[in-house]
Amino acid sequence: MVQGTSGRTVRLTVAQATVRYVAAQHSVADGERRRFVPAALGIFGHGNVAGLGQALAEHADRLPFVQGRNEQALGHMATGFAKASKRRQTLAVTASIGPGATNLVTAAALATVNRIPLLLFPGDTYATRRQGPVLQQLDLPGTPDVTANDTFRPVSRFFDRITRPEQLLTALPQAFRVLASAEETGAVVVSLPQDVQSHAFDFPVEFFEERDWVIRRRVPDAPEVARVAELIRAAERPLVIAGGGVIYSDAQAELTALGKQTLLPVSETFGGKGAITEDGPWSVFGIGLEGSPTTNRLAERADLIVHIGTRLTDFATASQSLFANPDVRFASINVVEHDAVKQGAAAVLADAKLALEALTAELGDYRIPAAWAVDVQAARAAWVPVRDAALDPDTRFPKEQHPELPQTDAVLTQGQLIGLMQQHARPGDTIVAAAGGPPGDLQKVWDATGARHAHLEFGFSCMGYELPAAMGVRVADPDPSHRVTAFIGDGTFVMMPTEIVTAAQEGIPFTVVISENHGYQVIRRLQMWRTGEHFGNEFRYREGGGSLAGADAGRLEGEYLRIDLAQVAAGLGAEVRRPTTADEVRAALDETRDVPGPVVIVVPTIPHADLPASEVWWDVSPAEVWERVDTSEKLVEYGEGLALQRWHG
Repeated sequence: MVQGTSGRTVRLTVAQATVRYVAAQHSVADGERRRFVPAALGIFGHGNVAGLGQALAEHADRLPFVQGRNEQALGHMATGFAKASKRRQTLAVTASIGPGATNLVTAAALATVNRIPLLLFPGDTYATRRQGPVLQQLDLPGTPDVTANDTFRPVSRFFDRITRPEQLLTALPQAFRVLASAEETGAVVVSLPQDVQSHAFDFPVEFFEERDWVIRRRVPDAPEVARVAELIRAAERPLVIAGGGVIYSDAQAELTALGKQTLLPVSETFGGKGAITEDGPWSVFGIGLEGSPTTNRLAERADLIVHIGTRLTDFATASQSLFANPDVRFASINVVEHDAVKQGAAAVLADAKLALEALTAELGDYRIPAAWAVDVQAARAAWVPVRDAALDPDTRFPKEQHPELPQTDAVLTQGQLIGLMQQHARPGDTIVAAAGGPPGDLQKVWDATGARHAHLEFGFSCMGYELPAAMGVRVADPDPSHRVTAFIGDGTFVMMPTEIVTAAQEGIPFTVVISENHGYQVIRRLQMWRTGEHFGNEFRYREGGGSLAGADAGRLEGEYLRIDLAQVAAGLGAEVRRPTTADEVRAALDETRDVPGPVVIVVPTIPHADLPASEVWWDVSPAEVWERVDTSEKLVEYGEGLALQRWHG
């Protein structure tokens, strides 16, 4: 028996102890105390219903339970909630063993990649083994201790399998330590064998007392700040890249103050979209593969890159081809050392909010060189009218001038649809996107200043994240005057629409705007760019009415599929509109803003009508040999891009 210092114990099952412990944890950040995990989400099966299911039923007053439809989606909902909460809260998710558990693996990877806290309690196969191979067990002859849940190990920041009740006494505190750590946070997985969940133990009473986990801000080291300031003063053409860490740190005001004081040009990654809170001569929009082409020209010429709170993935760096100045140097601010030292940067290893305050003070009356300020303003002036024209929904797109485009009933481009949503957006509203064309287009043209938030998940670029994540954002921000919108393509919608049922059940008001352009158009665009031929990305019938079971199956190049997305959404419990013109979209957005539940707005958009290109390279290699298509020209083009790649160390 394990006793606390008081010697008092309480007999509980592992599942009951887990629920009671989770319900008693709080986070404290900047003096604000919150329930760390205010609710649990899940789907019950034989691997968790008699354990965690019983415990959640018994303690529903301590930890409310939300019934879901897909475990991966529930993980995304929890991650969206945590991101919108600035990583100060998260939700717990439970699943049964086997496929229920492995459905959570993608959600775990997304949270870990994006440095967002996520607490998972997947069921696991029996620890006692006396049952023999059980339903959904891997049953590997050479490694009997390995279960399906071991797939979580490489995609989690913390993983533990509880095979004895007393292991909770050390496992759960360690799990919450990681959740509360700005440096280490990500997916936390506590794997619970289904038999052990129901085993009882005499736990110390004080184990379940309320506990506070301080989410600390790492204080910058003065010499490190001084070194970065020195590099900035010495640079002729400095450029700042702001990432998601700025937003996680709630440092948008400090970054904006730095821009105002110094006129340092600030660009944004996907994760950093919205890091600049107001427009000004220092704001130069998105960077990289889906950024503004004029921003990318600035980055090519910059002799100092200051990257803040970003992992600098290939989309931001154009596969290491963007920073072309032979004398370019790097500096950084990041709480994670692994990210801080990328590109050989002179690093300030600290919280972004505190480090930006210190850097702004250290720079004093510094202003960027006058010639660079002129170039920055010229870049802004060149891009803004191009962006505005692409978004203007009241200018008819000249389809007759583009005979190469498929003929559909759509009259709006995806860019014009974004323009309509931009017109509708109010302070406090949030737009959510994650994969396909929508996040790239938002990164390029969305104005996230004035508290019109952009929640772009592009670390894992996970289709299916957007809809449940928007629900999580809505739960984190229940203000009815704020609209939360998931902007997705039809490809993403048909992949994972089912949490609309959960939103209807729970009365979660949020909006899904679907750009109906008949398939995975952004990947089709990549195919055309790298091979010159498209295949298997548009939603089309098989040619000739054939089927895969036939002796002579045609290619997927027939007519577009006839899918009634509005009917699907209505059947799942949403309020639905299907506008086609700009005025109809405006009316649909206005009419549904205050609907007390899920809203789905399906808008036909013109396929293959893209926003202006970012004019940078991306490392995706064409086939060196192909009987159907001559890729020699594409290979030459690819080789020219390879020649631009540089190692910065």
